[in-house]
Amino acid sequence: MTQHIHSLSSLDSLHFDNTFVRELPGDPRADNTRRQVAGACYSRVLPTRVAEPQLIAYSHEMAELLDLDKESCLSPAFTGIFSGNTLLSAMDPFAMCYGGHQFGNWAGQLGDGRAINLGEVINRLGQRWVLQLKGAGPTPYSRRADGLAVLRSSIREFLCSEAMHHLGVPTTRALSLVLTGEGVMRDMFYDGHPAEEPGAIVCRVSPSFIRFGNFEIFASRGEHDVLRKLVDYTIRTDFPHLEADSPEVYFDWFAEICSRTAAMIVHWMRVGFVHGVMNTDNMSILGLTIDYGPYGWIDNYDPDWTPNTTDANGHRYAFGKQPYIALWNLTQLANALHPLTDNAERLQAILDTSYRQEFLAGWRKTMAAKLGLTAYIEDHDETLITELLDLLCAVETDMTIFFRQLAKLDPAGQNAPASQLPEQLIPAYYNADALTDDYQASMNSWLIKYRARLVRDAQNPAERRMLMNRTNPKYVLRNYMAQIAIEKAECGDYSRIHELLELLRHPYDEQPENEKFFMKRPDWARHKAGCSMLS
Repeated sequence: MTQHIHSLSSLDSLHFDNTFVRELPGDPRADNTRRQVAGACYSRVLPTRVAEPQLIAYSHEMAELLDLDKESCLSPAFTGIFSGNTLLSAMDPFAMCYGGHQFGNWAGQLGDGRAINLGEVINRLGQRWVLQLKGAGPTPYSRRADGLAVLRSSIREFLCSEAMHHLGVPTTRALSLVLTGEGVMRDMFYDGHPAEEPGAIVCRVSPSFIRFGNFEIFASRGEHDVLRKLVDYTIRTDFPHLEADSPEVYFDWFAEICSRTAAMIVHWMRVGFVHGVMNTDNMSILGLTIDYGPYGWIDNYDPDWTPNTTDANGHRYAFGKQPYIALWNLTQLANALHPLTDNAERLQAILDTSYRQEFLAGWRKTMAAKLGLTAYIEDHDETLITELLDLLCAVETDMTIFFRQLAKLDPAGQNAPASQLPEQLIPAYYNADALTDDYQASMNSWLIKYRARLVRDAQNPAERRMLMNRTNPKYVLRNYMAQIAIEKAECGDYSRIHELLELLRHPYDEQPENEKFFMKRPDWARHKAGCSMLS
Protein backbone atom coordinates (compact mmCIF):
# COMPACT_ATOMS: atom_id res chain seq x y z
CA MET A 1 0.00 0.00 0.00
CA THR A 2 1.37 3.38 -1.01
CA GLN A 3 2.07 5.72 1.90
CA HIS A 4 0.62 9.22 2.06
CA ILE A 5 3.26 11.82 1.18
CA HIS A 6 2.98 14.49 3.87
CA SER A 7 4.17 18.08 3.68
CA LEU A 8 4.51 19.96 6.95
CA SER A 9 6.95 22.83 7.33
CA SER A 10 8.24 21.86 10.80
CA LEU A 11 9.19 18.37 9.63
CA ASP A 12 9.90 19.27 6.03
CA SER A 13 12.94 21.13 7.35
CA LEU A 14 14.66 17.74 7.61
CA HIS A 15 17.34 17.74 4.93
CA PHE A 16 17.61 14.32 3.28
CA ASP A 17 20.68 13.31 1.29
CA ASN A 18 20.15 9.65 0.47
CA THR A 19 23.63 8.72 -0.74
CA PHE A 20 23.34 5.00 0.07
CA VAL A 21 20.61 4.38 -2.51
CA ARG A 22 21.97 7.00 -4.89
CA GLU A 23 25.56 5.76 -5.09
CA LEU A 24 25.33 2.01 -4.58
CA PRO A 25 23.79 -0.77 -6.72
CA GLY A 26 20.23 -1.66 -5.72
CA ASP A 27 17.83 -4.53 -6.20
CA PRO A 28 16.14 -4.12 -9.62
CA ARG A 29 13.00 -5.84 -8.36
CA ALA A 30 10.35 -3.73 -6.66
CA ASP A 31 8.17 -6.50 -5.23
CA ASN A 32 8.32 -7.07 -1.49
CA THR A 33 8.70 -10.85 -1.55
CA ARG A 34 11.18 -12.87 0.52
CA ARG A 35 14.07 -13.90 -1.70
CA GLN A 36 17.80 -14.04 -2.25
CA VAL A 37 19.02 -10.68 -3.55
CA ALA A 38 22.19 -10.84 -5.63
CA GLY A 39 24.53 -8.04 -6.68
CA ALA A 40 22.69 -5.36 -4.70
CA CYS A 41 23.37 -3.46 -1.48
CA TYR A 42 19.69 -2.78 -0.77
CA SER A 43 16.09 -3.24 -1.83
CA ARG A 44 13.59 -0.40 -1.86
CA VAL A 45 10.62 -1.18 0.36
CA LEU A 46 7.81 0.72 2.08
CA PRO A 47 6.85 0.40 5.75
CA THR A 48 3.57 -1.35 6.46
CA ARG A 49 0.76 0.93 7.62
CA VAL A 50 -0.43 0.41 11.20
CA ALA A 51 -3.88 0.82 12.69
CA GLU A 52 -3.62 3.35 15.53
CA PRO A 53 -0.11 4.74 16.05
CA GLN A 54 0.49 6.34 19.43
CA LEU A 55 3.68 8.09 20.52
CA ILE A 56 4.81 6.70 23.87
CA ALA A 57 8.16 8.47 24.25
CA TYR A 58 10.84 10.29 22.37
CA SER A 59 14.41 11.41 23.09
CA HIS A 60 14.48 15.20 23.11
CA GLU A 61 18.28 15.15 22.82
CA MET A 62 18.20 13.01 19.70
CA ALA A 63 15.42 15.19 18.33
CA GLU A 64 17.59 18.26 18.85
CA LEU A 65 20.40 16.61 16.89
CA LEU A 66 17.91 16.26 14.04
CA ASP A 67 16.92 19.92 14.43
CA LEU A 68 13.40 18.98 15.59
CA ASP A 69 11.70 20.98 18.32
CA LYS A 70 9.28 19.73 20.98
CA GLU A 71 6.22 20.95 19.11
CA SER A 72 7.21 18.95 16.05
CA CYS A 73 7.85 15.79 18.08
CA LEU A 74 4.48 15.96 19.81
CA SER A 75 2.59 16.55 16.57
CA PRO A 76 0.38 13.93 14.88
CA ALA A 77 2.62 14.27 11.82
CA PHE A 78 5.65 13.07 13.83
CA THR A 79 3.75 10.00 15.04
CA GLY A 80 2.58 9.30 11.51
CA ILE A 81 6.08 9.51 10.07
CA PHE A 82 7.81 7.44 12.74
CA SER A 83 5.16 4.75 12.71
CA GLY A 84 5.72 4.34 8.97
CA ASN A 85 2.23 5.55 8.05
CA THR A 86 3.46 8.76 6.46
CA LEU A 87 6.46 9.42 4.24
CA LEU A 88 8.07 12.79 3.64
CA SER A 89 8.61 13.46 -0.03
CA ALA A 90 12.42 13.39 0.30
CA MET A 91 12.51 9.95 1.96
CA ASP A 92 13.65 6.94 -0.07
CA PRO A 93 12.99 3.87 2.14
CA PHE A 94 15.10 0.74 1.76
CA ALA A 95 16.28 -2.42 3.51
CA MET A 96 19.96 -3.39 3.39
CA CYS A 97 21.33 -6.68 2.12
CA TYR A 98 23.96 -8.33 4.31
CA GLY A 99 25.05 -11.72 5.58
CA GLY A 100 26.79 -12.85 8.72
CA HIS A 101 28.32 -15.45 10.95
CA GLN A 102 25.84 -16.46 13.64
CA PHE A 103 27.18 -18.34 16.66
CA GLY A 104 30.36 -19.05 14.72
CA ASN A 105 28.71 -20.42 11.57
CA TRP A 106 28.18 -18.75 8.22
CA ALA A 107 24.45 -18.06 7.87
CA GLY A 108 24.38 -16.71 4.32
CA GLN A 109 22.07 -13.84 3.41
CA LEU A 110 20.38 -12.15 6.37
CA GLY A 111 19.63 -8.47 5.74
CA ASP A 112 17.22 -5.99 7.29
CA GLY A 113 14.42 -8.41 8.07
CA ARG A 114 12.44 -6.04 10.29
CA ALA A 115 14.24 -2.75 9.80
CA ILE A 116 13.45 -0.18 7.13
CA ASN A 117 15.70 2.84 6.58
CA LEU A 118 13.67 5.97 5.85
CA GLY A 119 16.67 7.92 4.58
CA GLU A 120 19.72 9.94 5.60
CA VAL A 121 19.30 13.33 7.26
CA ILE A 122 21.99 16.03 7.27
CA ASN A 123 21.56 18.33 10.28
CA ARG A 124 22.62 21.95 10.54
CA LEU A 125 26.01 20.85 11.95
CA GLY A 126 26.65 18.84 8.81
CA GLN A 127 26.24 15.51 10.62
CA ARG A 128 24.69 12.57 8.77
CA TRP A 129 21.99 10.59 10.58
CA VAL A 130 20.24 7.56 9.12
CA LEU A 131 16.64 7.13 10.32
CA GLN A 132 15.59 3.50 10.62
CA LEU A 133 12.27 2.01 11.74
CA LYS A 134 12.51 -1.31 13.56
CA GLY A 135 9.32 -3.35 13.46
CA ALA A 136 7.75 -1.57 10.47
CA GLY A 137 6.86 -4.68 8.50
CA PRO A 138 8.39 -7.32 6.22
CA THR A 139 11.13 -6.80 3.67
CA PRO A 140 12.68 -9.10 1.05
CA TYR A 141 15.10 -10.18 3.80
CA SER A 142 12.48 -11.21 6.37
CA ARG A 143 12.60 -14.89 5.39
CA ARG A 144 9.70 -16.52 7.28
CA ALA A 145 9.32 -13.68 9.81
CA ASP A 146 6.68 -10.95 9.89
CA GLY A 147 9.04 -7.97 10.18
CA LEU A 148 7.20 -6.69 13.24
CA ALA A 149 8.34 -5.90 16.78
CA VAL A 150 6.56 -6.06 20.13
CA LEU A 151 6.34 -3.45 22.85
CA ARG A 152 8.47 -5.57 25.19
CA SER A 153 11.59 -5.60 23.00
CA SER A 154 10.98 -2.08 21.71
CA ILE A 155 11.01 -0.58 25.21
CA ARG A 156 14.25 -2.39 25.95
CA GLU A 157 15.88 -1.07 22.77
CA PHE A 158 14.61 2.48 23.19
CA LEU A 159 15.78 2.80 26.79
CA CYS A 160 19.09 1.03 26.36
CA SER A 161 20.13 3.00 23.29
CA GLU A 162 19.80 6.25 25.18
CA ALA A 163 21.19 4.82 28.44
CA MET A 164 24.35 3.65 26.70
CA HIS A 165 24.86 7.05 25.10
CA HIS A 166 24.77 8.79 28.45
CA LEU A 167 27.12 6.21 29.92
CA GLY A 168 29.63 7.30 27.27
CA VAL A 169 29.44 3.99 25.38
CA PRO A 170 29.56 4.25 21.57
CA THR A 171 26.05 3.36 20.41
CA THR A 172 23.29 3.84 17.92
CA ARG A 173 20.55 6.11 19.27
CA ALA A 174 16.77 5.99 19.56
CA LEU A 175 14.49 8.84 18.53
CA SER A 176 11.02 7.54 19.24
CA LEU A 177 8.89 4.70 20.58
CA VAL A 178 5.48 4.29 18.95
CA LEU A 179 2.69 1.86 19.79
CA THR A 180 1.06 0.49 16.62
CA GLY A 181 -2.40 -0.33 18.00
CA GLU A 182 -2.06 -3.85 16.62
CA GLY A 183 -1.29 -7.20 18.20
CA VAL A 184 1.72 -9.32 17.26
CA MET A 185 1.94 -13.08 17.88
CA ARG A 186 5.17 -14.11 19.63
CA ASP A 187 6.33 -17.32 21.28
CA MET A 188 8.38 -15.66 24.02
CA PHE A 189 9.77 -18.92 25.42
CA TYR A 190 9.95 -20.85 22.13
CA ASP A 191 7.88 -23.57 23.81
CA GLY A 192 5.02 -23.81 21.33
CA HIS A 193 2.72 -21.43 23.22
CA PRO A 194 2.60 -18.15 21.28
CA ALA A 195 0.59 -15.24 22.63
CA GLU A 196 -0.47 -11.89 21.27
CA GLU A 197 1.56 -8.91 22.44
CA PRO A 198 1.23 -5.18 21.71
CA GLY A 199 3.09 -4.14 18.58
CA ALA A 200 5.54 -1.22 18.58
CA ILE A 201 8.09 0.55 16.40
CA VAL A 202 11.37 2.19 17.43
CA CYS A 203 13.04 4.79 15.26
CA ARG A 204 16.73 4.02 15.51
CA VAL A 205 19.28 6.65 14.50
CA SER A 206 22.94 6.27 13.55
CA PRO A 207 25.51 7.87 11.25
CA SER A 208 25.48 4.47 9.53
CA PHE A 209 23.93 1.06 10.02
CA ILE A 210 26.54 -0.72 7.89
CA ARG A 211 27.78 -3.91 9.56
CA PHE A 212 30.60 -6.39 9.07
CA GLY A 213 28.04 -8.62 7.35
CA ASN A 214 27.44 -6.05 4.60
CA PHE A 215 30.92 -6.84 3.29
CA GLU A 216 30.88 -10.55 4.09
CA ILE A 217 27.89 -11.25 1.85
CA PHE A 218 29.60 -9.95 -1.30
CA ALA A 219 32.91 -11.64 -0.52
CA SER A 220 31.11 -14.95 0.05
CA ARG A 221 29.40 -14.68 -3.34
CA GLY A 222 32.51 -13.58 -5.17
CA GLU A 223 30.83 -10.26 -6.04
CA HIS A 224 34.07 -8.36 -5.63
CA ASP A 225 33.04 -5.42 -7.79
CA VAL A 226 30.08 -4.69 -5.49
CA LEU A 227 32.31 -5.30 -2.47
CA ARG A 228 34.77 -2.69 -3.68
CA LYS A 229 31.99 -0.19 -4.40
CA LEU A 230 30.62 -0.64 -0.89
CA VAL A 231 34.06 -0.31 0.74
CA ASP A 232 34.85 2.84 -1.27
CA TYR A 233 31.44 4.30 -0.44
CA THR A 234 31.86 3.58 3.28
CA ILE A 235 35.29 5.19 3.40
CA ARG A 236 34.11 8.21 1.41
CA THR A 237 30.95 8.71 3.49
CA ASP A 238 31.73 7.52 7.01
CA PHE A 239 35.54 7.91 7.14
CA PRO A 240 36.09 11.11 5.13
CA HIS A 241 39.29 11.93 7.05
CA LEU A 242 41.07 9.01 5.36
CA GLU A 243 42.85 9.66 2.06
CA ALA A 244 40.63 7.78 -0.36
CA ASP A 245 43.23 7.83 -3.14
CA SER A 246 46.02 6.45 -0.99
CA PRO A 247 47.18 2.90 -1.77
CA GLU A 248 47.15 2.36 1.99
CA VAL A 249 43.55 3.44 2.49
CA TYR A 250 42.02 -0.03 2.87
CA PHE A 251 44.57 -0.93 5.54
CA ASP A 252 44.14 2.43 7.29
CA TRP A 253 40.38 1.94 7.22
CA PHE A 254 40.54 -1.58 8.64
CA ALA A 255 42.91 -0.38 11.37
CA GLU A 256 40.40 2.29 12.41
CA ILE A 257 37.57 -0.24 12.50
CA CYS A 258 39.71 -2.40 14.79
CA SER A 259 40.53 0.57 17.05
CA ARG A 260 36.92 1.67 17.30
CA THR A 261 35.77 -1.87 18.06
CA ALA A 262 38.42 -2.24 20.77
CA ALA A 263 37.29 1.02 22.39
CA MET A 264 33.65 -0.09 22.32
CA ILE A 265 34.40 -3.44 23.98
CA VAL A 266 36.46 -1.71 26.69
CA HIS A 267 33.40 0.41 27.47
CA TRP A 268 31.14 -2.66 27.59
CA MET A 269 33.46 -4.30 30.10
CA ARG A 270 33.72 -1.08 32.11
CA VAL A 271 29.99 -0.72 32.72
CA GLY A 272 29.08 -4.43 32.83
CA PHE A 273 27.13 -4.60 29.56
CA VAL A 274 26.59 -7.92 27.79
CA HIS A 275 25.42 -7.70 24.19
CA GLY A 276 24.17 -11.27 24.11
CA VAL A 277 24.33 -11.90 20.36
CA MET A 278 27.64 -10.73 18.90
CA ASN A 279 27.09 -12.18 15.45
CA THR A 280 29.01 -10.45 12.66
CA ASP A 281 25.78 -8.98 11.30
CA ASN A 282 25.40 -7.23 14.67
CA MET A 283 28.82 -5.54 14.54
CA SER A 284 28.85 -1.90 13.41
CA ILE A 285 31.53 -0.72 11.02
CA LEU A 286 31.72 2.45 13.14
CA GLY A 287 32.39 0.64 16.40
CA LEU A 288 28.92 1.42 17.75
CA THR A 289 26.78 -0.82 19.91
CA ILE A 290 24.04 -1.97 17.54
CA ASP A 291 20.99 -4.26 17.63
CA TYR A 292 19.76 -4.37 21.22
CA GLY A 293 18.25 -7.83 21.42
CA PRO A 294 18.85 -10.21 24.35
CA TYR A 295 21.29 -7.86 26.07
CA GLY A 296 21.78 -7.73 29.81
CA TRP A 297 23.68 -6.03 32.59
CA ILE A 298 25.96 -7.87 34.95
CA ASP A 299 24.34 -7.90 38.37
CA ASN A 300 26.62 -10.25 40.29
CA TYR A 301 30.05 -10.29 38.64
CA ASP A 302 30.25 -13.46 36.54
CA PRO A 303 32.41 -13.51 33.39
CA ASP A 304 30.56 -16.63 32.16
CA TRP A 305 27.10 -15.06 32.28
CA THR A 306 25.07 -14.61 29.12
CA PRO A 307 21.57 -13.10 28.95
CA ASN A 308 20.72 -15.04 25.77
CA THR A 309 18.69 -18.24 26.20
CA THR A 310 19.87 -19.37 22.75
CA ASP A 311 23.43 -19.21 24.09
CA ALA A 312 22.62 -20.97 27.36
CA ASN A 313 24.62 -24.10 26.52
CA GLY A 314 27.70 -22.72 24.78
CA HIS A 315 28.00 -19.32 26.49
CA ARG A 316 29.79 -18.11 23.36
CA TYR A 317 28.73 -14.53 23.96
CA ALA A 318 29.21 -14.43 27.73
CA PHE A 319 30.40 -11.23 29.39
CA GLY A 320 34.03 -12.27 29.77
CA LYS A 321 34.30 -13.62 26.21
CA GLN A 322 33.25 -10.41 24.46
CA PRO A 323 36.83 -9.17 23.85
CA TYR A 324 37.73 -12.46 22.16
CA ILE A 325 34.55 -12.64 20.10
CA ALA A 326 35.14 -9.12 18.82
CA LEU A 327 38.57 -10.26 17.60
CA TRP A 328 37.00 -13.32 15.95
CA ASN A 329 34.45 -11.10 14.21
CA LEU A 330 37.12 -8.69 13.03
CA THR A 331 39.00 -11.67 11.61
CA GLN A 332 35.92 -12.56 9.55
CA LEU A 333 35.81 -8.99 8.28
CA ALA A 334 39.50 -9.24 7.38
CA ASN A 335 38.71 -12.40 5.41
CA ALA A 336 35.99 -10.52 3.54
CA LEU A 337 38.38 -7.66 2.70
CA HIS A 338 41.21 -9.93 1.64
CA PRO A 339 40.08 -10.09 -2.03
CA LEU A 340 40.58 -6.31 -2.22
CA THR A 341 43.97 -6.23 -0.47
CA ASP A 342 45.58 -9.60 -1.24
CA ASN A 343 47.75 -9.19 1.83
CA ALA A 344 46.69 -11.49 4.66
CA GLU A 345 49.88 -10.80 6.63
CA ARG A 346 49.18 -7.07 6.71
CA LEU A 347 45.59 -7.60 7.82
CA GLN A 348 46.74 -9.95 10.56
CA ALA A 349 49.31 -7.44 11.76
CA ILE A 350 46.56 -4.81 12.02
CA LEU A 351 44.45 -7.22 14.10
CA ASP A 352 47.38 -7.70 16.43
CA THR A 353 48.16 -4.02 16.86
CA SER A 354 44.96 -2.05 16.31
CA TYR A 355 42.75 -4.52 18.14
CA ARG A 356 44.71 -6.79 20.49
CA GLN A 357 47.19 -4.23 21.76
CA GLU A 358 44.74 -1.31 21.82
CA PHE A 359 42.13 -3.34 23.66
CA LEU A 360 44.65 -4.46 26.27
CA ALA A 361 45.94 -0.91 26.75
CA GLY A 362 42.40 0.45 26.97
CA TRP A 363 41.28 -2.23 29.40
CA ARG A 364 44.26 -1.61 31.68
CA LYS A 365 43.70 2.13 31.66
CA THR A 366 40.00 1.63 32.37
CA MET A 367 40.59 -0.81 35.23
CA ALA A 368 43.06 1.61 36.77
CA ALA A 369 40.44 4.35 36.58
CA LYS A 370 37.79 2.08 38.08
CA LEU A 371 40.14 1.69 41.05
CA GLY A 372 40.88 5.41 41.19
CA LEU A 373 44.48 5.13 39.98
CA THR A 374 45.99 7.79 37.76
CA ALA A 375 47.91 5.22 35.72
CA TYR A 376 48.31 1.48 35.30
CA ILE A 377 51.65 0.11 36.51
CA GLU A 378 52.00 -3.39 35.13
CA ASP A 379 54.37 -4.74 37.77
CA HIS A 380 51.94 -3.90 40.56
CA ASP A 381 48.48 -3.57 39.10
CA GLU A 382 48.08 -6.75 37.06
CA THR A 383 48.10 -8.89 40.19
CA LEU A 384 45.99 -6.37 42.11
CA ILE A 385 43.28 -6.42 39.45
CA THR A 386 43.36 -10.18 38.91
CA GLU A 387 43.01 -10.86 42.62
CA LEU A 388 40.07 -8.47 42.90
CA LEU A 389 38.19 -10.01 39.97
CA ASP A 390 38.72 -13.47 41.45
CA LEU A 391 37.26 -12.23 44.74
CA LEU A 392 34.26 -10.72 42.97
CA CYS A 393 33.62 -14.11 41.38
CA ALA A 394 34.05 -16.05 44.63
CA VAL A 395 30.72 -14.87 46.09
CA GLU A 396 27.80 -13.07 44.48
CA THR A 397 29.01 -9.48 44.35
CA ASP A 398 27.14 -6.74 42.54
CA MET A 399 29.64 -5.24 40.12
CA THR A 400 28.03 -1.80 39.79
CA ILE A 401 27.50 -1.31 43.52
CA PHE A 402 30.92 -2.68 44.53
CA PHE A 403 32.95 -0.29 42.38
CA ARG A 404 30.72 2.68 43.20
CA GLN A 405 31.00 1.99 46.94
CA LEU A 406 34.74 1.39 46.70
CA ALA A 407 35.12 5.10 45.98
CA LYS A 408 33.87 5.80 49.52
CA LEU A 409 36.76 3.89 51.09
CA ASP A 410 39.16 6.15 52.97
CA PRO A 411 42.68 5.28 51.76
CA ALA A 412 44.14 6.64 55.00
CA GLY A 413 41.62 4.86 57.20
CA GLN A 414 42.23 1.93 59.48
CA ASN A 415 42.09 -1.53 57.95
CA ALA A 416 39.12 -3.52 59.20
CA PRO A 417 39.64 -6.66 61.28
CA ALA A 418 40.29 -9.71 59.14
CA SER A 419 36.84 -11.08 59.95
CA GLN A 420 34.94 -7.89 59.15
CA LEU A 421 34.48 -6.16 55.80
CA PRO A 422 34.25 -2.36 55.56
CA GLU A 423 30.65 -1.32 55.94
CA GLN A 424 30.77 0.60 52.67
CA LEU A 425 31.13 -2.65 50.71
CA ILE A 426 28.42 -4.70 52.44
CA PRO A 427 25.58 -3.43 50.17
CA ALA A 428 27.31 -5.05 47.18
CA TYR A 429 26.89 -8.62 48.42
CA TYR A 430 23.83 -10.72 47.60
CA ASN A 431 24.17 -13.34 50.31
CA ALA A 432 25.56 -12.42 53.72
CA ASP A 433 25.93 -16.11 54.60
CA ALA A 434 28.48 -16.49 51.80
CA LEU A 435 30.80 -14.01 53.50
CA THR A 436 32.79 -16.66 55.34
CA ASP A 437 35.73 -15.85 57.58
CA ASP A 438 38.10 -17.04 54.87
CA TYR A 439 36.48 -14.83 52.24
CA GLN A 440 36.50 -11.75 54.47
CA ALA A 441 40.13 -12.37 55.36
CA SER A 442 41.00 -12.61 51.65
CA MET A 443 39.09 -9.46 50.77
CA ASN A 444 40.64 -7.53 53.64
CA SER A 445 44.08 -8.73 52.59
CA TRP A 446 43.36 -7.32 49.12
CA LEU A 447 42.12 -4.05 50.62
CA ILE A 448 45.41 -3.64 52.49
CA LYS A 449 47.28 -3.94 49.17
CA TYR A 450 44.80 -1.58 47.53
CA ARG A 451 45.21 1.08 50.20
CA ALA A 452 48.98 0.81 49.88
CA ARG A 453 48.65 1.26 46.12
CA LEU A 454 46.49 4.36 46.62
CA VAL A 455 49.10 5.83 48.95
CA ARG A 456 51.76 5.22 46.32
CA ASP A 457 49.55 6.88 43.71
CA ALA A 458 49.56 10.00 45.91
CA GLN A 459 46.37 11.37 44.39
CA ASN A 460 44.20 13.81 46.26
CA PRO A 461 41.36 11.72 47.84
CA ALA A 462 38.66 14.00 46.44
CA GLU A 463 40.12 13.74 42.94
CA ARG A 464 40.35 9.96 43.29
CA ARG A 465 36.65 9.76 44.18
CA MET A 466 35.78 12.00 41.25
CA LEU A 467 37.78 9.77 38.89
CA MET A 468 36.08 6.65 40.21
CA ASN A 469 32.60 8.18 40.12
CA ARG A 470 32.92 9.30 36.52
CA THR A 471 34.23 5.86 35.53
CA ASN A 472 31.87 3.67 37.57
CA PRO A 473 28.20 4.50 36.96
CA LYS A 474 25.75 4.52 39.82
CA TYR A 475 22.74 3.74 37.65
CA VAL A 476 22.54 1.24 34.79
CA LEU A 477 19.52 -0.26 33.03
CA ARG A 478 19.29 -3.49 34.96
CA ASN A 479 16.98 -6.07 33.40
CA TYR A 480 14.52 -6.00 36.28
CA MET A 481 14.16 -2.23 35.91
CA ALA A 482 13.31 -2.55 32.22
CA GLN A 483 10.92 -5.43 32.97
CA ILE A 484 8.94 -3.35 35.47
CA ALA A 485 8.62 -0.60 32.85
CA ILE A 486 7.46 -3.19 30.31
CA GLU A 487 4.82 -4.68 32.57
CA LYS A 488 3.47 -1.23 33.44
CA ALA A 489 3.43 -0.23 29.78
CA GLU A 490 1.56 -3.38 28.77
CA CYS A 491 -1.16 -2.17 31.18
CA GLY A 492 -1.19 1.29 29.58
CA ASP A 493 1.04 3.02 32.14
CA TYR A 494 4.11 4.56 30.47
CA SER A 495 5.29 6.56 33.46
CA ARG A 496 8.18 4.24 34.33
CA ILE A 497 9.59 4.55 30.80
CA HIS A 498 9.81 8.31 31.22
CA GLU A 499 11.16 7.98 34.75
CA LEU A 500 13.94 5.64 33.61
CA LEU A 501 14.73 7.76 30.57
CA GLU A 502 15.35 10.72 32.86
CA LEU A 503 17.26 8.67 35.46
CA LEU A 504 19.59 7.22 32.84
CA ARG A 505 20.41 10.63 31.37
CA HIS A 506 22.63 11.18 34.42
CA PRO A 507 24.04 7.74 35.31
CA TYR A 508 27.12 9.07 37.15
CA ASP A 509 25.27 11.58 39.33
CA GLU A 510 24.19 10.75 42.88
CA GLN A 511 20.51 11.64 42.32
CA PRO A 512 19.41 11.27 45.98
CA GLU A 513 15.77 11.27 44.90
CA ASN A 514 16.42 8.08 42.88
CA GLU A 515 18.20 5.94 45.47
CA LYS A 516 15.50 3.29 44.98
CA PHE A 517 17.20 2.43 41.68
CA PHE A 518 20.62 1.99 43.30
CA MET A 519 19.96 -1.51 44.55
CA LYS A 520 20.90 -5.10 43.87
CA ARG A 521 18.73 -7.30 41.67
CA PRO A 522 15.71 -8.30 43.80
CA ASP A 523 15.30 -11.99 44.62
CA TRP A 524 12.06 -12.12 42.63
CA ALA A 525 13.99 -11.16 39.49
CA ARG A 526 16.66 -13.86 39.80
CA HIS A 527 14.89 -16.32 37.49
CA LYS A 528 11.97 -14.26 36.18
CA ALA A 529 11.53 -14.14 32.39
CA GLY A 530 12.85 -10.86 31.04
CA CYS A 531 15.00 -10.29 34.11
CA SER A 532 17.46 -13.18 34.06
CA MET A 533 17.70 -14.37 30.46
CA LEU A 534 15.97 -13.48 27.20
CA SER A 535 15.53 -14.93 23.74
